[in-house]
Amino acid sequence: MNAAQRAEMFRRWQLADPEPSTELEYLSPFELLIAVILSAQATDKSVNKATKPLFAIANTPEKILALGVDGLKDYIRTIGLYNNKAANIIATCQQLIEHHHSQVPSDRAALEALPGVGRKTANVILNTAFGQPTMAVDTHIFRVSNRTGLAPGKTVLAVEKALLNNIPPEYLLHAHHWLILHGRYVCTARKPHCPTCIVADLCDFKEKTV
Repeated sequence: MNAAQRAEMFRRWQLADPEPSTELEYLSPFELLIAVILSAQATDKSVNKATKPLFAIANTPEKILALGVDGLKDYIRTIGLYNNKAANIIATCQQLIEHHHSQVPSDRAALEALPGVGRKTANVILNTAFGQPTMAVDTHIFRVSNRTGLAPGKTVLAVEKALLNNIPPEYLLHAHHWLILHGRYVCTARKPHCPTCIVADLCDFKEKTV
């Protein structure tokens, strides 16, 4: 895929969805941080189902910390790995209170220092909460990047770097959301919906589906 094809791909996604956003439900950077931590190996739908009652009574570091690990588990036990996630969230709330005045930091190093926050989670927060042109590569984006030829790579970090290099700057801010939504609903894992894909003629994979 050449530069003109990459630009056209994003032009079409922008035309179809000018203001893409995460499907996680949140009202603050803190709520987004908690939701993203919970979303590891879980669907956005399951996270939203858990966070709706949680955020109704605890939507600040202090309030979630007051629940304690066991109290938090009562809200998130329907989500995979909830024991580890509860421990990490409580520890993260403690750090936010002690080191960041209860605010979610907007720099990568501080975010990645929080328990349960890795590079992908940090990138989501930087992009979605703070409008930074970062690229969080999940399984959907990794698949789409390799399958389409947009940004091939053998590792998540390699794909992330390739995407940052290959995506035209004017599209980079929203690229994460376009790619994840495309992977979630169109370029699905088992059988991509090529006949209805708006970028199928630009995609390297089409040769394999004829």
